[in-house]
Amino acid sequence: MFENLSDRLDSAFKNLSGDGKLTEINIAQSIKEIRRALVEADVNYKIAKEFTDKVKDKALGSRNVLKAVKPGDMMVKIVMEEMVKLMGGQSVGINVKGKPGVVLIAGLQGSGKTTFTGKLAKYLKEKKNHKVLVAACDVYRPAAIDQLSVIAEQVGVDIYKDTENKNPVDLASNALVHAVKNNYSVLIVDTAGRLSVDEKMMVEISNIKEAVTPTETLFVVDSMTGQDAVNTAKAFNDTIDFDGVVLTKLDGDTRGGAALTVKYTVGKPIKFASTGEKMDALDVFHPERMAQRILGMGDIVSFVEKAQEQFDEKEAKRLEKKIKKNKFDFNDFLGQLNQIRKMGDIKSLLGMIPGMNKLKDLDIDDNAFSKVESIILSMTEKERSHPELLNMSRKKRIARGCGQELSEINKFIKQFDQMRKMMHQMSNGKGMGQLMNGMGGGMGGFPGMKK
Repeated sequence: MFENLSDRLDSAFKNLSGDGKLTEINIAQSIKEIRRALVEADVNYKIAKEFTDKVKDKALGSRNVLKAVKPGDMMVKIVMEEMVKLMGGQSVGINVKGKPGVVLIAGLQGSGKTTFTGKLAKYLKEKKNHKVLVAACDVYRPAAIDQLSVIAEQVGVDIYKDTENKNPVDLASNALVHAVKNNYSVLIVDTAGRLSVDEKMMVEISNIKEAVTPTETLFVVDSMTGQDAVNTAKAFNDTIDFDGVVLTKLDGDTRGGAALTVKYTVGKPIKFASTGEKMDALDVFHPERMAQRILGMGDIVSFVEKAQEQFDEKEAKRLEKKIKKNKFDFNDFLGQLNQIRKMGDIKSLLGMIPGMNKLKDLDIDDNAFSKVESIILSMTEKERSHPELLNMSRKKRIARGCGQELSEINKFIKQFDQMRKMMHQMSNGKGMGQLMNGMGGGMGGFPGMKK
């Protein structure tokens, strides 16, 4: 996420690293690089200039303040403060109050509205304890109703659909009647995407909004379309006056400027950010956390929140006892992998850890966990519970069972033994540094994870 922008900004700050203090000359050089980085990320030049002018004024005003702070660190602090302001200052929640609360989803075709509808339904159901109904009101795109049906089943919510009715306004109205009658607390209306901002389709979305009087209207934009996304958001807002923006495909890194400037241009907050196709790949948008990630500081708060969602205190105590007795086995390891997998995409998680963006030579295979899982699942139940049983003949059978080379099996088992040993030592007072050294530098030895 924003890797190119992060790299360019990092270079701008590094130019100050050899200087003892901020001066007019080094500030001007750094500002020039920052402005270039923003424009390359498809931030409108006028906005980029206004942003960097504010940064420049603050930097010039801080030259004689906090002399103990390094120039590069001071510039990072100033840029972060201005970036947070540019993106809205603070997170803004979704309004689903009402009986039911109605959320209207709008956007261009291909922006990811239907997928987002499913993600939002899952979020409201699992994290906010709502009884959710989704309404299929896209009568134009082939298979749109089928797609939403599959997604609704996947996330465990009900769907209102009527394949005989081709009037989106009637469909939305009927869905609302159904939601009221059956005591749903939230109705999410998925509408057709617009190929462009054409008058006929804009009138239709306005009529739908008038018919269901939503408590929340969200505009979904593909962040990879950059400044075009911001311009389209402005045109839609002028017509339907939406309440917030949803940025999809933020895991792309081509034109991420939309995330930085949509609040400034449209005057409406970004409420959610979506980073993949998985139904749990949805985050409430926090300007400060996003700025930290763009500037390479990670987002440890979000990382901890995701970890806490999967945390099981009973399981933690059980594992603690096993580790102290040096009885941690492959079943336990597999359970921990599954917990991590539930937290989200491994690359996104690593991006939340401060400093991880600097490790350019760390290659994480998206299927890394699957490779490890296939090795473990090729073991017998007894072997999983008793790792010490794995002799050469058993390893060869496991290699055949999971379709991997014997060398990969040996490598994994050796790594597991080292990790198990160091976990046991840590439980008896040894430090994390020793754990990482004992593991040969972390996860780099596991199949699919290379340094």
